[in-house]
Amino acid sequence: MAVAVSRDLTVQVMQDVNKVKLSDQQQRLRAAIHRGEPKSLGVSQVMLGLMVMSYSVPLHYTEVTEVVRLGVPWWSGVMFIIAGMVSIILDRNSTLKTLQVCVMVSVLTTALSVTAVTIYSVDMDKNPEAACDKTEHGVCSEKHYATKLSRGLKSSLLVFTLAQTVLSAIICFLLYKQRRTFRPYAFLSEAAPSTPAALNPPPPELY
Repeated sequence: MAVAVSRDLTVQVMQDVNKVKLSDQQQRLRAAIHRGEPKSLGVSQVMLGLMVMSYSVPLHYTEVTEVVRLGVPWWSGVMFIIAGMVSIILDRNSTLKTLQVCVMVSVLTTALSVTAVTIYSVDMDKNPEAACDKTEHGVCSEKHYATKLSRGLKSSLLVFTLAQTVLSAIICFLLYKQRRTFRPYAFLSEAAPSTPAALNPPPPELY
């Protein structure tokens, strides 16, 4: 807060330069975040999470492999939904703290997505599609159809998880750039700038 005293002893309380700068930077931060459309990206992450979880349900009725035992579609899908919800919150509440939380969640989501992609790839390599051994009725065995369905579902889950990995990495990169740009203003108070006020001296006392 700056104070100026005029010749007639009137005290002027000027605007706080730091608070004015903070207000400007907050507006720039909101504009920069909205340019990245975090709400649209967040909705995409939520949809991917729901698709991963829904596609994983039929896997429990086919051949049980490491993907099902480890519950990969479930914890990865839940993480995608959480990341999407945080991005949606960031669109509505564009503050530096929310931005930092979104960056951390995006980094964690990217790491878990890479882990899930690795598990899917190893599982599909270890469990190939069974050969079509035709029965006396001229149809393939149940194991062939079960493994074929299982690999088809895992292929879809792998594609969804790869898309989520790319999406999370892009969000993480964009938000990290904004975080570095606006980090010097994190120590400032978030109070609104004060308005100028005039303080007149008291009238002289008469003796």
